[in-house]
Amino acid sequence: MAKDFILPDIGEGIVECEVVEWLVQEGDTVSEDQPICDVMTDKALVQIPAVHDGVISKLYYQKGEIAKVHAPLFAMDVAGESISNEVVQEPVQAGNKTNDAANVVEDFILPDIGEGIVECEIVDWLVAEGDEIEEDQAVCDVMTDKALVQIPAKYTGTVQKLYYQKGEIAKVHSPLFQMTIAGSAAKPNVDINQAVVKAQTNAVAENVAPVKTQQAAKVINQKAVASPAVRRKARELDVDLTCVPGSGKNGRIYKQDIEEFVKGEVPNTIDTSPLDSDASQSAVQNQTRNQSGGVRVEQIKGIKAAMAKQMVASVSTIPHFTFSDEIDLTQLIALRSSLKEQYKAQGVKLTMMPFFVKALSLAMKEYPVLNSKVNDECSELTYYNDHNIGIAVDSKIGLLVPNIKSCQSKSIVDVANDLTRLTHSSREGRVAPDDLKGGTISISNIGAIGGTIATPIINKPEVAIVALGKLQYLPRFDESGQVVSKAIMQVSWSGDHRVIDGGTIARFNNLWKSYLENPSAMMMAMS
Repeated sequence: MAKDFILPDIGEGIVECEVVEWLVQEGDTVSEDQPICDVMTDKALVQIPAVHDGVISKLYYQKGEIAKVHAPLFAMDVAGESISNEVVQEPVQAGNKTNDAANVVEDFILPDIGEGIVECEIVDWLVAEGDEIEEDQAVCDVMTDKALVQIPAKYTGTVQKLYYQKGEIAKVHSPLFQMTIAGSAAKPNVDINQAVVKAQTNAVAENVAPVKTQQAAKVINQKAVASPAVRRKARELDVDLTCVPGSGKNGRIYKQDIEEFVKGEVPNTIDTSPLDSDASQSAVQNQTRNQSGGVRVEQIKGIKAAMAKQMVASVSTIPHFTFSDEIDLTQLIALRSSLKEQYKAQGVKLTMMPFFVKALSLAMKEYPVLNSKVNDECSELTYYNDHNIGIAVDSKIGLLVPNIKSCQSKSIVDVANDLTRLTHSSREGRVAPDDLKGGTISISNIGAIGGTIATPIINKPEVAIVALGKLQYLPRFDESGQVVSKAIMQVSWSGDHRVIDGGTIARFNNLWKSYLENPSAMMMAMS
């Protein structure tokens, strides 16, 4: 039996993509996970794999055409499903005679949610069995080893079964939940766009003043939380999502919220409280009650498990050595203080970190070995032209190291803007997978929390990492031998002793340090 493959969400805000190349033809036999086609979004080239074994029966687009998200991309005859489909559909029809037998039961297959990710943890179910859900409504939050991802519904219907419990591990390409899809015969085919436009027109005719008040609505959420389909709906109706109250968890906006906003029926209350609050309070009370003499076992999963695996691989295969020094940041702090307010007015958050990043990139031009990677056998060293500098971020889901791409060709302001974006998304646990890949060297800012000296672990397969200590005002001698107050920061380097020796890291650090201690020298090197 032919089954359509529905093009899933392949990036936040992406509603369509171009079919760059078909890797199969109609009639070809394919296996699960085999690449079917390459599609180009406005952000990246993405490869779409098969989710079942079977035979390609139809390609809905030609090469170069634009495919729509949530629309069929290709059809295939799934191996071994011709009999099972008939068996499954008969009980549904027999048990649903009064509903015109138009509803179809279908499993939602967990799609690829990141390169190399084969499983994820169920963090929270946002629906329960028996709940009616809408297309693009958030169904659950899942945690990969890289980020927190929210899974939306593909159709409108009713949740029949949840295949996993909260905290369990779900496999990519396996059923996540089962739902009954609302059939076209079960309810009239209503054009939502026309209905909303009609309701908007009626509201204007009946009550002009309230509508004018509604149009002048104030911004109530600086960062609107909504799925790509909801954002598309907002664009179609010319609605500013920052003015729309969301009825979902943490203020998430659904399509009905936009419709109610347009009709002037904005709810007075917004549910931003966590789910199962009663159960959470009960759990806290029980934990407090049983605190004495008890133990608690917590599984290491998700990003924490990935970090543990990465750190073990690093320290067990890389001979680390540490080099420490202190840097006088007095002049750099003065420069930054003089520019801070000026750039703040332009929307740029100018911290000290962009200067550290740019100075590091300038120093690596003279010492390219610091921007290299060594293979597992230590038989090859690969040098990279792009300086993709990673910044360790202490997020709510664990340690993340997103990297700023191509720092060698960016200004300090460009680096500052990228740093602000990456830090914000990382602390929310929703950093894009591409931002976590391709790093060539890393910075760990332990001083933001406390401490002066550290022995950082190299982010394998990189060859070096630096830890920044806290800033301290300490007494130092000036050129005249007088004791003066200086802004001193301790820095600690860890290097891969297989490819970097002590002299190289010391000379490299001296150059990096000279840029930071003399900002004018840094500016000249950038010209």
